[in-house]
Formats: sequence, structure tokens, C-alpha cells
Amino acid sequence: MTRRIFIGDIQGCRDELERLLEVLRFDPATDALEPVGDFVNRGPDSLGTLRLLKSLGAGGVLGNHDLHLLAARRGERQMKPADTLTEVLKAPDCDELLAWLRARPFIKTWPGIFLVHAGLSPAWTDPVAELSGLDPEIRHLNIDVATRLRWCDEQGRMPKPETDPPKGPGYRPWHEHVEGRFKETIVFGHWARPGLVRRKGLRGLDTGCVWGGRLTAWIAEDDTFASVPAARQYSPF
Repeated sequence: MTRRIFIGDIQGCRDELERLLEVLRFDPATDALEPVGDFVNRGPDSLGTLRLLKSLGAGGVLGNHDLHLLAARRGERQMKPADTLTEVLKAPDCDELLAWLRARPFIKTWPGIFLVHAGLSPAWTDPVAELSGLDPEIRHLNIDVATRLRWCDEQGRMPKPETDPPKGPGYRPWHEHVEGRFKETIVFGHWARPGLVRRKGLRGLDTGCVWGGRLTAWIAEDDTFASVPAARQYSPF
């Protein structure tokens, strides 16, 4: 039986990804690998992670760190001290890898499942229509929602500045606004602070591997989880 294996934020933690795939007995001939985005950055081996995922035919969606890498390649974004993307940008296969990365969408769907990196706005009635056909090279409010959302009000407005928790009334974690609203289970990552989220219609998989936590997978077919611990903390909070 083909399994759909969703994996939380990898962020360049290739060793942990390989260990998790061993635990899962992942078979690229029969299993579908679907990362929640943030394939790269802050972990020790973003280049190796991209090469491995591409070789395995992974699917997945784009996250904010992936967009940061694409923007840095275009010369539109300055590197930050905590970034670990230089090796990717200097690699001989950089263009090939980034073309593969750029082809990831902002939302993927299956019967009964939405996959998105950060979250869905409570103002959306059709998330697929809101996020389909968007160009990752062009800034768009809906892209910001899909790749950066944590807190919002009931209209889907995010706090400015983005603080955790936000200042001002009316803000709640985005998934509290949408819980039970869609018939689909929403699989997401991006927000390590809440840890593993397993609530009705919600599977949150960012368990903070790059911060010294765990790398976690959810297998849709039997609604089970698997995880491996990080070898160490790679990035400061």
C-alpha cells in the first residue's frame, strides 16, 4: 500500500531526515514523501537535504526559508547571520536544485487533506483558489499567509510587527480560528513553539529539529506519527 508520509520542517537537518526515513522504512518506489516546507536553512546541510529530497522524488510545499533562498539567489535578499545557505548558492548544481525547489506549490491537496507550510486564513472559503498559480518570485499577501502565519484575528489579519505572542487584543493561533471549518485535515509546520499538534482536522508537524527538538513525520494512511531526536541544537532560538 502506498503511504503518504508528511514530514515537518527539515531546515537542512539531513542526518535526522535520513534517520527518520530509516525508521519509517521509506521506499521511494511505493511511498510518497511530502515535506511541509522549510527544506533548508539554519541546519547544517541544506545542500545535502535538497539533493536527497530531489533524488527521492519528494513533493511538498514551499516555506518561508525556501523563499528566502530563492530571493537570495536573485540578489533580492541579504543573508542573515544565522543563515546556512551559502553552500547551496555556491554549488555547481545550484540552478538545477533551485529549479526543482521553485516548482513546489504553496498548497497541495488530496481527498480529505490540505498541505500548507504555515497556515490558512480564516477569511478563506477556498484555500486552493487562494493559493493556486502564485509565483514564488513575486510577493503576494496570500503567500505571506501560507508561509508565515502564526497568529491572526478572525478576519485573518496578522499582527504587525510579528511577535510571539502578539501585542494587542483579538489575536489567536490561526488554527483555533479554522478548527472544524474545513472537512479536510490541515497538515502544516512552521511553528515549533506549540510542538506536535494533533487536534481534530489538524496535524502540526514542526517539532523543532533545528532547535534541538525532533524531526517528525505523520503517516496519513494509519494516522500515526514517527520521530527522531536532533543530534544537537543547530540554531539558537
